[in-house]
Order: sequence, then C-alpha cells, then structure tokens
Amino acid sequence: MSKFLCVILGGALFATACSTTAADNEEAAITGAKTKAASSREAPVKQAATKAAPQYREVTIPSGTTLSLSLTSAVASDTSKVEDAVSAELTHAVNVDGRDVLPVGSTVSGQVTGANGSGRVKGRADVAFRFNTLTTGGQKYDIATIPLSRVAAATKGEDATKIGIGAGAGAIIGGLFGGKSGAAKGAAVGGGAGTGVVLATKGQEMRLAPGADVTTTLTAPLTVRVRMS
Repeated sequence: MSKFLCVILGGALFATACSTTAADNEEAAITGAKTKAASSREAPVKQAATKAAPQYREVTIPSGTTLSLSLTSAVASDTSKVEDAVSAELTHAVNVDGRDVLPVGSTVSGQVTGANGSGRVKGRADVAFRFNTLTTGGQKYDIATIPLSRVAAATKGEDATKIGIGAGAGAIIGGLFGGKSGAAKGAAVGGGAGTGVVLATKGQEMRLAPGADVTTTLTAPLTVRVRMS
C-alpha cells in the first residue's frame, strides 16, 4: 500500500514540474518575441534618423571672384572716420561648378580706411573702405578683398562759370559808368568777386547711402562649408 502511495505521489510531483517548466518556456518565448518585435520597430527609426542628418562639403572659391554687393550702412567723406564699420549684402549668388556656394543675402563687413572732406578750390572729397569678413550659412569667414574708393565729382567747370559770371556782370556795370575803361575795371573787379565766391565755397562731398551698389573682388581663395542637397 505504501509503495502504491509513493508511486502516486511521485507521479504528481513529476507532472507539476513538467507543467512549471512548460509555462516558463512559454513565457520566455513570448518575452523573446516581444523583444524582437520592438527591436525590428526601432531599427527603421534609427536608419531614418541617420539618413536625415545634413551632409556638408568644403568648396574653395578662387581668387579673382567678383562679389556684387549692396551697402547696408552709409559711408561719407564728411562724416565717416577711419575704422568705422561698413557692411553690405550679396546681391548675386556666387557659383562654383554649377552650385551656388554663396547665396544672395550673404553678408560682408569691414572698415573705412580713409575719408577726406572736400577742400576749397582744389582737393576733391573721397572715401575708401574694405571688406574683410563674410557670413553665410551661420558661419563666419575671414576674406581678403581689394580696397574700394569713391571720389566726388570735379567742380572746375562750375568754378569757371562763377568767375565768368562775376567778370561779365562787373564789365556791364563798369561800362555804364566809365565807358571802355570802366568796363575793363569792372570786369577785373567782377572777376575778383567771382573768384572770392569760389574760394569761399567747398566742393561736393562723396556720400554712399544704404542700398548703393558696390563691387569688390577676392584677392585670395576662400574655402566655405556648403550643405549638400
């Protein structure tokens, strides 16, 4: 009898152990399947993120390249001082090998290198400046460019006209009161008066307002980072 009970008890224990092992194996299989499914879902996301990362390459713009610009600050012979800041923006894109490497709107900055106001009789007004920094795509680069200068228009023709008008008016007045002799003296006096007006009058100033078009040229190669499309 006791042997029979032992056999029954042993069979029960064996069945319990088998069922526990099967349950554990089933749970492990389910967990493993979920892990694999999650991994398979995450993989495309990581790949997509890698593909979306922007790619860049370096492009060298050769020396001698022209930069067409529009001033965004004013410069003037009578108000600017040496080392005053000057700025402008690109109005035409710079293209290298069929690709725009400097888009319209890229900015340049620099300083005034000279400013001389107009003198009397001689000494035309002039202002000079140069750009040495370029900003594009959020990056700032040092650049080397030719210096720019602008000179005021000459006023010699206007000065001669003023002197001639003075001499003519003097001759007329002198002739009314003293004949030929009076006319000669009047012309001399009138001419002197006209000359005095010229001596007392300064010539034109050279002024460039924001929006004025200027052109400069690179005197050294410039390497920039360009985003690949």
